[in-house]
Amino acid sequence: MGARRAVRSARPAPGGPTCFCRDCLGDLDSAANRCGRCGSPRLVRHPALPSLALAHIDCDAFYATVEKRDNPALADKPVVIGGGKRGVVSAACYISRTYGVRSAMPMFKALALCPTAIVIRPDMAKYVRVGREVRHAMLALTPLVEPLSIDEAFLDLGGTARVHGMIPAKVLARFAQAVERDIGITVSVGLSCNKFLAKIASEMDKPRGFAVLDAIEARAMMADKPVGFIFGVGPATQQRLAQRGFRTIADLQRADETELMKQFPTDGRRLWRLSRGIDDRAVVPDRGAKTISSETTFENDVRDFAALERLLWRLSEKVSARLKNGDLAGSTITLKLKTADFRQRTRSQSLAAPTQLATKIFAVTREMLAKEIDGTAFRLMGTGVSALRPGSPADDTDMLDRRAAHAERAIDDLRKRFGDAAVIRGIAYEGPEK
Repeated sequence: MGARRAVRSARPAPGGPTCFCRDCLGDLDSAANRCGRCGSPRLVRHPALPSLALAHIDCDAFYATVEKRDNPALADKPVVIGGGKRGVVSAACYISRTYGVRSAMPMFKALALCPTAIVIRPDMAKYVRVGREVRHAMLALTPLVEPLSIDEAFLDLGGTARVHGMIPAKVLARFAQAVERDIGITVSVGLSCNKFLAKIASEMDKPRGFAVLDAIEARAMMADKPVGFIFGVGPATQQRLAQRGFRTIADLQRADETELMKQFPTDGRRLWRLSRGIDDRAVVPDRGAKTISSETTFENDVRDFAALERLLWRLSEKVSARLKNGDLAGSTITLKLKTADFRQRTRSQSLAAPTQLATKIFAVTREMLAKEIDGTAFRLMGTGVSALRPGSPADDTDMLDRRAAHAERAIDDLRKRFGDAAVIRGIAYEGPEK
C-alpha cells in the first residue's frame, strides 16, 4: 500500500462519537466527566475526533519501564538506565524525573540530583525484543507504520474504520490497553491531522496518556512557545532567528511567508508552515534503520592505542552482530571519538562493497583510529555502519572476502551453540587475572 497524504479535514464526520471512554470504549455525551458504564474518568473528547487518523505512539520511559516490568520490586523506586559515573543517562523513570534526572544527562549529575536512584546497565537486546512486540502490534492496526526509534512510531489509520469497526481514536485506545495487558508496558498516544501535531500531542499527557490536537487549537497553543519548540530548530538556528527578531512561534506566525523565505532560504517556508500547524509529510512505512552503531564511555580516559584497539574490536563485534541479526550490511563505516575535554572527532570511510563482518569493520576503523593517536586522551569511542542494504549479497565480492565471511560465520555458529566464550579472538584476549 502506498503512503497516504497526512493532511485531512478537521471537521467532524457525520455520526461519529466526539467523546468516549478509554477503558470500556463506550460512547459518551461530550459534557461527561466520567463513564456512566464503568465509572472511569479516562475520557477522550474532541469535536474533530471522528475525522482524525494520524497518530504518534511513544512508549513511556521505555527502557526503565521494561526493567520495572521484569522486576516488580522496582515499581516505586527511582530507576535510571545508564552505565558508570562517566556515562550518560539512557532513560529515566518518571519517579527519577521528579528529581530533575533527564535522558542524555551525565550520570554523575543524575546521581547528584537523585542519590537513591537504582542504576541499571542497559540491556539493548531485551529492549529490541520488546520494541519488536510493540511494532508487531502496531502493524496489526495498519500497514502504514513509520518507526522513528525502538520505542516510537507514526501511524496512519485513514480508511481503517470499516476494517476495525470503529473510528481510529478508539482503535488506538484499544491498542494502548492491549500493550499494557499483553506486553506489560505503557504508551502515550497523540492523535491529530498531521505528523508534527501528532508528535506534539503525544507529549501533552504523559505517561499513559491520550491527547488530541487539531491545527486550529495548535496554532494558539504554540504561540507563546520559543522557536526551539519546533523540531529541527537547534541552538544555532534559534540564535539566527533571534537576531532577526523571531524568538517565539508567534513571531513566526505573524511573519510574511515570502519575507521569511528571503531571510532564511533553507528553512523559511518550513518554519512558516510548522508555526501554523501545517505539515504535509506522509507516513512512510518500512523506513528501516539508517545506521547500526555501538559506543562506550570509558570509566577513565584512555590514550593507549593497544587498549583502544581492544575496545574497538568489541564495538565492531557488537555492530556486526546487529547487522547479521537484521540481515543488513553497509558500505560506510564511521569512527567516533570524544576527547577528555568533550571535543568530538568523527571519521568515515566508504567501501567498494557492503559488509557485515566484524573483521572488516574493525580493520577500517582501526586504520582511522591509528591516525588519531597523538597523545590525546579519549573518554568515549564508537563505531557505526551506514548506507545499509539487505545483507545476503554482502562480503561476496572476491575469494578473500568469501573466505573471511565463511570463517567469521563459522565462529558465530560455534558461539550460538556453546556461548560467546567458546571462541575468543586474540585481539580481545587480555589474559588471566594476576
